[in-house]
Amino acid sequence: MTKPQSLPLWQQLQATQACLQDVTQGASTGQVLSLVDPDMRAGVQSLLFHTLRRLGTARALLKKLANKAPKEPANSLLCVSLALASSVDRPMYSEFTLVSQAVEAAKRDVLMKAQAPFINACLRRFFRERDALIREVQDQPEALWNYPSWWIRRVREQYPKNWERILEVGNLAPPLTLRVNLSRTSRAELAKSWTEKGLAFTEQGEQGLVLSHPLPVHDIPGFDAGLCSVQDAGAQLAAQILVKALQASGLEKTDPPASAVTGRGSLDGTSGAGPKRLKVLDACAAPGGKTTHLLEYPGLEVTALEVDEARCEKVRESCERLGVQADVVCADASDLSAWWNKEPFDAVLLDAPCTASGIVRRHPDIRWLRRESDIAQLGLMQQRLLAKSWEVLARGGYLLYCTCSIFRQEGELQIQAFLTRNTDAVICTQPGHLLPTAGGKGSLVTDNELNDHDGFFYALLQKK
Repeated sequence: MTKPQSLPLWQQLQATQACLQDVTQGASTGQVLSLVDPDMRAGVQSLLFHTLRRLGTARALLKKLANKAPKEPANSLLCVSLALASSVDRPMYSEFTLVSQAVEAAKRDVLMKAQAPFINACLRRFFRERDALIREVQDQPEALWNYPSWWIRRVREQYPKNWERILEVGNLAPPLTLRVNLSRTSRAELAKSWTEKGLAFTEQGEQGLVLSHPLPVHDIPGFDAGLCSVQDAGAQLAAQILVKALQASGLEKTDPPASAVTGRGSLDGTSGAGPKRLKVLDACAAPGGKTTHLLEYPGLEVTALEVDEARCEKVRESCERLGVQADVVCADASDLSAWWNKEPFDAVLLDAPCTASGIVRRHPDIRWLRRESDIAQLGLMQQRLLAKSWEVLARGGYLLYCTCSIFRQEGELQIQAFLTRNTDAVICTQPGHLLPTAGGKGSLVTDNELNDHDGFFYALLQKK
């Protein structure tokens, strides 16, 4: 967490409090931060994300400090302040600074002005009794782990050996990982340019580079020129898994222009016999990371489906920056009559809507926005999308089902049920979760050696 510097702390606390209040009422961090003044946004995001990663602790402490929960917006301001004050890391602000600036934030807000003395008293008492109060709330799972109790229970039941580490990783700040566009450059060439610019980084997987110190994307050498894209190392596996299956199957039937960098022709590096390309469907495409990744391999013709027009535009923007072209269609992938022309696809990538439980370190609001009942509701959507994706797949073709979830109901159990319903489906590799890690090896059976990535589930199916 970086210390915001540009504006007075009381002003940033006010803005963070307003964002937190909206998130607890159902808005996403993306929605609330888009409304923040651009000059404040980076600092407010840093404070808000830190608060969401400590919200369970902050709420438990507030219950100890106040006999009755204060009304909004004072409640949210105290949660932000207590999340900062109770940080297990080196405190960002001194006791005096945090208390005085939180009180100042209250005094300058007409809705909180009368509660400024109460806020002052709560925070001063916390600092007087800090260690004792923190010990008192550690017996509460939500305060200890900073997730809803149902989330903690499910992770503990499904991963009894490493549930604690999974929860811990979800509370860490994520790395900034980029995928090198191998159709335009090589990883070695881009790495060389980064080194010349003085950037520190490490390699990840087959084509990833991880910056040691995050930068705004437009400050990253090669980003605006389309030489790289932001994409987690775990997410980069999707296109790689699907393309390798196509290469191994002998389905390649293309002869596109050779890449200026790699000299590749068809998918396996040989020349195909005909002009027809492999048809691939990216069934839930936004924001376009997997679509563009597929198109960086020669010989693929990709249809990118997305149900929301604004999200379709993001896919188009990504394609334009990277110099690739997809057929972007605004439609519901499960409503075949709205978009499908009855021509089957050689491969389908279904990155299905899910709880996003595997990417909470990037989106710390998810844990507080989700409800346990969402798992079953999303499961029905995943089941419907799987059935329709299977319907448009050609015989002998491949379907890669993936979710950015660690819950088994959205992974193994969904695929087990699908195989029971579809006897023409063959599982190609052992499906499994790529559990979120920070410094360890990925748990998915793969040739990639990953050590810092989000949580995903992958299952590759072939249609007999």
